[in-house]
Amino acid sequence: MNYATIKSVDVANGPGVRVSLFVSGCRHHCKNCFNQETWDFQYGEPFTSETEDLLAGYLAPSYIEGLTLLGGEPMEPENQEGLLPLVRRIREQYPKKTIWCFTGYDFEKDILGRMWVSPVTRELVSLFDVMVDGNFIEEKKNLSLRFRGSENQRILNVRASLAQGKAVWQEEFRH
Repeated sequence: MNYATIKSVDVANGPGVRVSLFVSGCRHHCKNCFNQETWDFQYGEPFTSETEDLLAGYLAPSYIEGLTLLGGEPMEPENQEGLLPLVRRIREQYPKKTIWCFTGYDFEKDILGRMWVSPVTRELVSLFDVMVDGNFIEEKKNLSLRFRGSENQRILNVRASLAQGKAVWQEEFRH
């Protein structure tokens, strides 16, 4: 897996101060995507154990709320395999920090649907706190939305969604 960039201090991609990892590789190719260079799976740098250590170090300060995964597309199968060891480590090392994942995939149709057969998907998703799902749709772009680019996207409570087998909004971000 490759990654495009790491933001050690990010206030735009989830609540509080976060560490954000932008992975490389995306098959959605949304019109007017803000990060088109990350569509290429070969873009950026290889994700190594040193990269994982760097991220873990960035997450250490108490003022860091958690980790956000974006892209590219974290839920591409190739990226899931690369992210699972990192997410396991962060969940174990920092159990009180939140883990957010932004994906262009639909939670019910794609994640719980066709991807759910993969044990990697099942474990990875179970380690997330929040998932922002849905493609960016230019025609539904709304700059007033918090942590979303277009009105079709949802901010989901992953544990509640898995328990109910359907998308459940993270209540504080419902409106």
